[in-house]
Amino acid sequence: MLNSKTTDEVALGIRRRVFEHSILNNGGYMSQACSAAEQIAWLYNEELKLGQPTLPMIPKPFGGVPSASNPDYHTGAGYNGPAAPQFDRLFIAPAHYALVAYAALIEVGRMAPEGLDMFNKDGSSVEMIGAEHSPGMEVHNGTLGIGLSTAAGLAWGRKRRGEPGRVWVFMSDGEVQEGQTWEAVQAAAYHGIDNLYAIMDVNAQQCDGAMSSVMEVGDIRAKLELFGARAIDIDGHDLDAMRQAVAEPHDGRPLIVLAHTSPFRGMSFLERRFPRLHYVRFKSEQERVEMNTEIARELGVEPVVYGEH
Repeated sequence: MLNSKTTDEVALGIRRRVFEHSILNNGGYMSQACSAAEQIAWLYNEELKLGQPTLPMIPKPFGGVPSASNPDYHTGAGYNGPAAPQFDRLFIAPAHYALVAYAALIEVGRMAPEGLDMFNKDGSSVEMIGAEHSPGMEVHNGTLGIGLSTAAGLAWGRKRRGEPGRVWVFMSDGEVQEGQTWEAVQAAAYHGIDNLYAIMDVNAQQCDGAMSSVMEVGDIRAKLELFGARAIDIDGHDLDAMRQAVAEPHDGRPLIVLAHTSPFRGMSFLERRFPRLHYVRFKSEQERVEMNTEIARELGVEPVVYGEH
């Protein structure tokens, strides 16, 4: 174990770091931290069986794409430890949750805080939209909807080799609007890939606004079950519900936990921005000041000190 924090403390730390980063940088993926902090914290702090990190605490610069002439190329998966048979593997399917994932790595002691200072900087591997070389990432999931397919393929191979390690996917509910997601569920069920696990942040939000205003998706759990998965609805801010859900029997089927969440959790000021929550950029300096003051109070920290940008 790399830290002695409780999972609740890790989740709060994730929100605080994302909030601070967003105030300093005149915007950020704040709502994703509101909805997903408990899920990412639970995965890293409790559920995943991971080895010690194999990459430096302060991320290296972008080292180029994989090729025969680039033998030192590596993915960011080293922050999750070695890809040994006994360890779990994690895929962050919605790559725009990268800021939340980086904050989680810092909170659990897998990346140095300085890593977040490199976010979205030229030449940095700490990408705004997580890429395969970004901390904690193993593949590029920027095309929303491919994460579950990628994980299913790896899980199928691990199962055939008899490896005990599981394959986990963190997903968003917007991915159920993508046909490839349903193909992955159906294939995983058909091939009995029950070492495939997913937790989906069901916050009813997506890039263009509320899910219901873009494409209504209906009863996700019922559909997943019809496609062959074992799906469970829970309160996505309830850690005990996550612990109970992962223990559900699902022989021969992938297990998908539908974590229903609030996109304002811990930062209720954001409700005033509904339904435009995908990336929060301040409309005015006055709003930035108000948000800094009110959210800091809610998160139990001092307002962020920042200069002119």
